[in-house]
Amino acid sequence: MLNFDVKALFRYIRKKSWKELQAAIDELDNLQLAEAINRGSEFEVVVLFRFLSREQAKEVFQELSHDKQEEIVNGLAQHASKVAELLNDMEPDDRTAFLGELPGEVAQRLMQLLTPDNREVATRLLGYPEDSIGRLMTPEYVAVKPHFTVEETLAHIRKYGRDSETLNVIYVVDDNWKLIDDIRIREVILASPEQCISDLIDYKFTSLNAFDDQETAVSAFKMYDRVVLPVLDTAGTLLGIVTIDDVFEIAEEEETEDFHKFGALQDAIVSPLQASVSFLYKKRMFWLTALVFVNVFSGAIIQNFENVLERTLSLVFFLPLLIGCGGNAGSQSATLMIRALAMGDVEIRDWTKLLGKEFLVSLLLGLTMALAVSFLSAFRAPEIMLVLAVTMILIVITGSLIGMLLPFLFTRLKIDPATASAPLITSLADILGVLIYFTVASRMLGF
Repeated sequence: MLNFDVKALFRYIRKKSWKELQAAIDELDNLQLAEAINRGSEFEVVVLFRFLSREQAKEVFQELSHDKQEEIVNGLAQHASKVAELLNDMEPDDRTAFLGELPGEVAQRLMQLLTPDNREVATRLLGYPEDSIGRLMTPEYVAVKPHFTVEETLAHIRKYGRDSETLNVIYVVDDNWKLIDDIRIREVILASPEQCISDLIDYKFTSLNAFDDQETAVSAFKMYDRVVLPVLDTAGTLLGIVTIDDVFEIAEEEETEDFHKFGALQDAIVSPLQASVSFLYKKRMFWLTALVFVNVFSGAIIQNFENVLERTLSLVFFLPLLIGCGGNAGSQSATLMIRALAMGDVEIRDWTKLLGKEFLVSLLLGLTMALAVSFLSAFRAPEIMLVLAVTMILIVITGSLIGMLLPFLFTRLKIDPATASAPLITSLADILGVLIYFTVASRMLGF
């Protein structure tokens, strides 16, 4: 028997405690989730299954019996009224994410279960591109007109604010619903009742565009230190708001995706405890296999310098040390550049400024590491001490510049800079490191 509380999951469903349900699901692995689905009623099974991520749902679905799989497929139609209640109780942004995960025909069928108002909101939100801010926003906010007095504004908030996502910020719009400004609720509360809202605003505000990528929202929240930002269309009309809790989720997903890409993983991976062996294999196989062929060049270079190795066998002893230092330097440099690009601290046009600075830094690092490798070689192979020192300097500079330039190049090509992954940088640094090492050795030793 699996050691977890299935009844707690079903209790959360009955109480409509969706956050607690999601938290409980996140603690379980695929086998436990499959066991819970096997023991639930038809409605409980449908709700539980739809709270799984797409990849997780696929893995859990494979663990179920054929009869249970059919039950899930048919469950939405059999429990239309309860599913309708579930959907209509959801927050608009959560409901959009929920429907966006479903196949088109299923999503359209469930849309018919919504109330007219909720259906209109869902249709509008689902009309925005995937991963756009429009998919992330909620239309539940409080807006007032500039001619409202503070007393009228507070009465308006009491009347319409109950369903608002947040009351920290109130939005000021004109008759055409174009955003004029936003104002913190604190300023409204502390103002005199007879003051007009127009007297409290400065007509300066920060906003997001509904069609921009969600990463833009992450950058904006970090830059302006806000808990909520308005979302406008291209004409300046207020469409909705994005709150910081939604942005935190996106930021976590993006950081996880970038981290996996930097590790040469094709896509973001779910928890390794939940992922199957086949899933983990498929996500890691492509890059590692591709890099096998890339690293063939290192072997070809070594073979080309066989005569150098035959005359000075001690060169082999220091080969792993030298090329490893180049890869490490490149990975360090790339990590700094990728983070700076992601945070908006640097832009593509800054690469020339950073190139000179990175060269100086890598030169100093190379000189320091050259002293270290010279000290080591003095005891084992003093005859190649100068070769090792020169090679170390050149390899560290080369690796660092590769690590710095690749993220800028990928960004320029409209490719995620995290794709300039650590294994790719290391492989390139290895190939050039081997070439530099044996070229320097052959020249300086006169071979």
